[in-house]
Amino acid sequence: MQGMKLVSNIAALAALALSSQVFAETATEAGKARGDAAKGRQIATQACAACHNADGNSTIPANPILAGQHAEYIIKQLKDFKSQDGKPAERESPIMAAMVAPLSLDDMKNLAAYYAQQTPKPGVAKDKALAEQGEKIYRGGNLETGLPACAACHSPNGAGIPPNYPRLAGQHSEYVAAQLRAFRTDQRTKDVNNEMHMIASRMSEKEIQAVSEFISGLR
Repeated sequence: MQGMKLVSNIAALAALALSSQVFAETATEAGKARGDAAKGRQIATQACAACHNADGNSTIPANPILAGQHAEYIIKQLKDFKSQDGKPAERESPIMAAMVAPLSLDDMKNLAAYYAQQTPKPGVAKDKALAEQGEKIYRGGNLETGLPACAACHSPNGAGIPPNYPRLAGQHSEYVAAQLRAFRTDQRTKDVNNEMHMIASRMSEKEIQAVSEFISGLR
């Protein structure tokens, strides 16, 4: 039992070391994401509701829930989806590229402000046994493979730490798993810090499924 606790503690410490710059980044980004939520609501209703619902509580497993997401993170993703000065977008998605093309930076800030104010609906894990496996990884990582705990960067309750570490609690398991696979195979290569590629590369398919299932019911 003491050995198991030691493994968990070491994994947690490794994860904390990995995210040592989080708080400095948060302070630097403070105030940059301010926008007009009322104007953002208009954009969300007209352009985003079909995929994410008007309030950001997407009911489509392949599309992320945006309600309650950090404004800073939303802005960064919207900017990364958009091609700048003829250069390829930092994050590839034909659908999102078309959606962000007409958006100005102020539009992005307004949209982010609106979604950040929305209340996310609580999620429920469908597979209890799988979620329990995922909880162990989320909270303690896997010392044998050098996999850090997800909780260090995304917080124990999944609230995340802006600007680079998004809220995960209640997110669709299908979407989370798809993003982890994309990180693991380098399909997502430029839009976030390199640690996600390292982390996902150390995860087995079973671990990806388990963590994603746990996250879907995390509150």
